[in-house]
Amino acid sequence: MDLGTKRIAGIIAQVALLLSSSSGTTGEEVCDSPLVSNLPPSSFRSSSQLSSSHAPGFAKLNRRDGAGGWSPFTSDRYQWLEVDLGERTKITAVATQGRYGSSDWLTSYLLMFSDTGHNWKQYRQEDSVGSFPGNTNADSVVQHKLQEPAIARFLRLIPLDWNPSGRIGLRLETYGCSYTYNAVSLDGGGGGSSLAYRLSPELRRTSREVVCLKFKTLSYSGTLMHAEGRDGLSLSLELERGKLLLLLRAGTSSSEPQTLASLGSLLDDQHWHHVVTERRGSHVNLTVDTHTKRVQLPAEFNHWDMEQLTFGAVQRSQKSTVAKRNFHGCLENLLYNELNLIDLAKNNDHQVTAMGNVTFSCAEPVAVAVTFPGPRSFLQLPGLMATSLGGLSVAFQFRTWNKAGLLLTFDLPQQGGVVWLYLSEARLRLQIHKAGRALLELSAGSALNDGQWHVLEMHSRSSRLTVTVDKEEGGSAHASPSFPVTIESHLFFGGCPAEDESQECRNPFNVFQGCMRLLTLDGHVVDLITVQQKELGHYSNLQIDMCGIIDRCSPSRCEHGGLCSQSWTSFHCNCTDSGYSGATCHSSVYEQSCEAYKHGGNTSGHFYIDVDGSGPIKPQRVYCNMTEENTWMVLQHNNTELTRVRPFPSVNQHLVHFDYSTKEEQLVAAISQSEHCEQELSYHCRKSRLLNTPEGSPFTWWLGGPGSGQLQLYWGGAQPGSQQCACGLQGDCVDPQHYCNCDADRLEWTEDSGLLIHKDSLPLRSLVLGDIRRPGSEAAYRVGPLRCHGDKNFWNAAFFDRETSYLHFPTFHGELSADISFLFKTTASSGVFLENLGIKDFIRIELSSSTQVVFSFDVGNGPLEVRVESSVPLNGNRWHRVRAERNIKEASLRLDDLPAATQEAPADGHFHLQLNSQLFIGGTASRQKGFRGCIRSLQLNGITLDLEERAKITPGVQPGCPGHCSSYGSLCQNQGRCVERSSGFHCDCGLAAYTGVFCQTEVSASFRSGTSVSYTFKEPYELIRNSSARPSSIHTDMTLRGENVSLSFRTNQSPALLLYVSSYYREHLALLINKYDKLEVRYKLDSREAEVLRSKVRSLANGQLHSVSIRRVTDSVSVQIDQNPREDFNLTSDGEFNAIKSLVLGRVHESDELDPDLARLASLGFTGCLSVVHFNSISPLKAALLHPDTSPVVITGPLVQSNCGSSASANPYAAENTHHLSDQSGSVGSGQPLVNAIRTDSALIGGVIAVVIFVIVTGLAITARFLYRRKDTYQSQDVKGVKQEDSPDFPFNNQTDSEHVSSENPREYFI
Repeated sequence: MDLGTKRIAGIIAQVALLLSSSSGTTGEEVCDSPLVSNLPPSSFRSSSQLSSSHAPGFAKLNRRDGAGGWSPFTSDRYQWLEVDLGERTKITAVATQGRYGSSDWLTSYLLMFSDTGHNWKQYRQEDSVGSFPGNTNADSVVQHKLQEPAIARFLRLIPLDWNPSGRIGLRLETYGCSYTYNAVSLDGGGGGSSLAYRLSPELRRTSREVVCLKFKTLSYSGTLMHAEGRDGLSLSLELERGKLLLLLRAGTSSSEPQTLASLGSLLDDQHWHHVVTERRGSHVNLTVDTHTKRVQLPAEFNHWDMEQLTFGAVQRSQKSTVAKRNFHGCLENLLYNELNLIDLAKNNDHQVTAMGNVTFSCAEPVAVAVTFPGPRSFLQLPGLMATSLGGLSVAFQFRTWNKAGLLLTFDLPQQGGVVWLYLSEARLRLQIHKAGRALLELSAGSALNDGQWHVLEMHSRSSRLTVTVDKEEGGSAHASPSFPVTIESHLFFGGCPAEDESQECRNPFNVFQGCMRLLTLDGHVVDLITVQQKELGHYSNLQIDMCGIIDRCSPSRCEHGGLCSQSWTSFHCNCTDSGYSGATCHSSVYEQSCEAYKHGGNTSGHFYIDVDGSGPIKPQRVYCNMTEENTWMVLQHNNTELTRVRPFPSVNQHLVHFDYSTKEEQLVAAISQSEHCEQELSYHCRKSRLLNTPEGSPFTWWLGGPGSGQLQLYWGGAQPGSQQCACGLQGDCVDPQHYCNCDADRLEWTEDSGLLIHKDSLPLRSLVLGDIRRPGSEAAYRVGPLRCHGDKNFWNAAFFDRETSYLHFPTFHGELSADISFLFKTTASSGVFLENLGIKDFIRIELSSSTQVVFSFDVGNGPLEVRVESSVPLNGNRWHRVRAERNIKEASLRLDDLPAATQEAPADGHFHLQLNSQLFIGGTASRQKGFRGCIRSLQLNGITLDLEERAKITPGVQPGCPGHCSSYGSLCQNQGRCVERSSGFHCDCGLAAYTGVFCQTEVSASFRSGTSVSYTFKEPYELIRNSSARPSSIHTDMTLRGENVSLSFRTNQSPALLLYVSSYYREHLALLINKYDKLEVRYKLDSREAEVLRSKVRSLANGQLHSVSIRRVTDSVSVQIDQNPREDFNLTSDGEFNAIKSLVLGRVHESDELDPDLARLASLGFTGCLSVVHFNSISPLKAALLHPDTSPVVITGPLVQSNCGSSASANPYAAENTHHLSDQSGSVGSGQPLVNAIRTDSALIGGVIAVVIFVIVTGLAITARFLYRRKDTYQSQDVKGVKQEDSPDFPFNNQTDSEHVSSENPREYFI
């Protein structure tokens, strides 16, 4: 039997055990017998009756006795009908009917259950819904099956609404079966009462131990169970502040126990709670009521044998010195591995010992509570009850989740003052006011909104006023007022009557929402049942004889680690630092891939990505390299450097583990989601073999893939399982007899390198190097970071070409939380994007008009809609993003970047979304209102639906959807051109002076006085080929009647020549900074003297970055510098720039044709920074830096690409990010690899490598082949220091840190 089968079998056994212990029935016994029909009239009680023929005893289903059912004297929400079933019974269903032959019936009601006729508990469906739908006429029967059976003796039905044309009328029936139980009471006294079960030695070693029990208590603390074993190891279940804690204790010391789990809340409510603990080896499943936690135990519990189980107290023994508060309450159906321990104790079995005051029944104290649900709740009592001779004494207990609310108020006699006792910021405050001013203020306690019972006492005696909270555990405040504090007429608890009813009570604070009990006035407990019967005081909107508090944060509905807080009516999730947002912290704030960030307009940097969106996998921090055509996600590990292996004589193998910066589930999901992944693996060797031969045992291997990895017997660049290296696959190994270079076993340094590209084998986890012990063996290895590109989910799309077409998928399961996101584009004005139906529930998203998207659903509370209206048409065939979320608090809909629209869910409504049909995409089951257009990247709860695969087999739907430039083309900046692809788009920067993925990265260079960049428009040899022709006929295409010139510069040089354009007709254009630090534009367009256009903008040689734009149309010239006003000039020439020859940046070497002033300036050259130089459609600086071999440029002197043209470089404290040569690891000396060179200066390495290669090529012909194979690695490291970034053939070989290859400034984003 495999592990999965065993687990399923264990679950089945546990469920069976739970059922048998809770119901007392066996097998599949039906539990639906009628329980009310045979009861005598004495089993029925009610709040009132209209007449003797309307008595509660006539309220039996389908009976016509009396007036045909029960009707109260007054039809209001304070009426109730109660049924005594005679004993505790399992109740599974309730049915109602109106009063026979009348117009009296209920339309909604509440159900209450009790064991004693007091301390009622409201039955709630889905832990939230309190009301049940009733009838629509007097005769039909409406039955409701309870989602969880109720165990109770008494049932109380409270009408909420009834036929508005009639009154309250009711006949009812309940269904169920008998309930078998054994109970025991433990008094929790000083010595403690308990049951101890001593396990026999043969029972101690069991593979599975299950303890089941039920308990009820009024105490918020106490030891419920203590399991003790060998070596002082023990596990305990203890109540602490109404929660059940699983505690571990090691040894016999009195040190604090370790809390393994906390489950449940408000368990001190004197209602039965079901507990199951199941231990299997080193883990425990703890269940409290309907919620379960799985807990991993420490390793020492793997072979732990339980010796004794104690319930109710921890008995001191020789092995344990643990002493905890004892449990005071009742236990029921106490089972250990199906052994009934209470039965054994009753029969005086020697294995079970009863100690202290133990009784085999459940004696329950009566503590009548009252609930103030608000907002019109109040309780009014006569003041004489609290006033004694010369003083005042009031005490009560309360519990609430609210920070504020009025607890008690009363007027002072004769003084005209008023006393307010209230909560503010969860502290107790007392104020005495008179004539609008405070006579006295006191405060005590803190954090009184924790849901626990708190004891409040207020006493006034002999001119001393004392307010106390929680006695010695809390705090108190005292005052000595100069006036007596007594009550004039009435006390008001929780709030005040409506203003038109009474002027005795004023409440400037919030009303109290919570519970009170044990109200004591002058030492006498108030009988709240008398109040309920309206024989004492007055009240409104109260629930008497019950505490209706609900813990909405247990279990927490906040996902992904969000912190839950609550008030009486709702809860709130604090999602700070969780990486998620929304009412329940459900939706991720991060994108799911680097590809998604790129198409949000971001550039290279560190990002958090959440590969499964709202799923359980946490966000991970990765580096996104967006400098290439593909967007690379880079996942680092602990050693990406080239690392030398130091042989140790006693070690046969060298084992290396690689720890990745992301967790296992993040790695697996990221690889699965990507279209392509790769990881560089290289081995540099001298006399150190690698894989041997395919027939022999490999010396080296590695582990890769999910988990700890699978054994891999191939090297980078080869196929899995081939036991080859890249050279073996290509047939160019140094020794044809072997399939790896290193297997040639030579004394010279060589290497085997390549990329691992098979996703099933990635990432590389461990590396085992074997041939390192022999004399002369030397080796070094490098495992690069994991690099992945492409997002299979982001571009997954389908095109729906007609309204009747759709895709269908399995039912969407989003019972508590559902998030749906997708992109669409269409030319239609309406259509359904998505629909899933249930019996009554449904969920739908549709385009209702050309400007509106609607998200509609029903979870049982009636249909709800959330709408977002767009100011622009949505049917313009552009991509729009829709994000919808529905949780138990609210529904939200977001369209593009518009504000989200939200719709709150009912506070006590249904919240489970129950669907059962197929999920329809692009249409509906009725084939009406279908969607025509494209849907892309559809995700439900973080899971992407594969639209393309389903579309391939569906008529009327096509996989994929072209046409992305209409939506994303604006991302291509600076004259970049958007180019369509099947999956996405690409920005062509050929006509832009910029580079980068969006043509947004400035191309800049640092110039020195000797630097010159000359761009030739037409080669001179064309003149020789056609010497009889006039030059103008040859260069007519280079005759200009206007120019657009733009550039940025940074310099301290003045004067300085920035740009010079010459022609074959001795005409020219010069752009310079004069000696006054102003810009001059000089045009010489005919035989006349040059015309000088001077700008008024000053201080251009101040070392700051300045941008210049010059536009000429015939004789009109405009100049724009930075953000200054545009300056306009007019030329006197005819406006033709004839036969342009070349454009020069920096020093002009051919200056014979220039006037002396310009020639002198041209000879000085330019020192500073030039950036994004653009002349009409030509980008000469970009051509020189990025495409020097394919462009008509001549570079003289040092030219270094730099980020000096970036505005960020204006910060003098910013480090210059200069791109000389890409970081590389090469060979030094006799081919020995550079080890641990990841952060060395790349320019220096490049220079050393270039010299070494020159020496080797000229002196050692035998290494020619070796060097030829590395030619591409080094050819970019030329003297100019220019990195060919835009070239598709740009080498990535031996890059030691992919995060630093980007030509952009790496940035860190926290989205």
